[in-house]
Amino acid sequence: MADVGKSSLGMDANLAAALSYVFGWLSGLIIFAVEKDSKFVKFHAMQSLIFFGGLTVVSILLAITIIGPLFLGILGLVVWVICIIKAFSGEMFKLPAIGDMAEKI
Repeated sequence: MADVGKSSLGMDANLAAALSYVFGWLSGLIIFAVEKDSKFVKFHAMQSLIFFGGLTVVSILLAITIIGPLFLGILGLVVWVICIIKAFSGEMFKLPAIGDMAEKI
């Protein structure tokens, strides 16, 4: 596990980054709003906010079909687990396109 330092939240940055994925876009939003120092934590929080926020919007738009939400739910679960593991390992893992947007913000 890479040492990515401390978070201004009083915990290791890798733990704070992993927690930003736990409740999807909501935990990403909260951690992004309160983290003051760690760019690593802010990156993962913003990536969570963008990915899971977008997934929520698309799920709502596809709610009239049966296959759309099921597929997106499976995709969301897989990405959720991967992001938590990568963040806790101290890795600056970027999702395609979304990771670049999160990094710029």
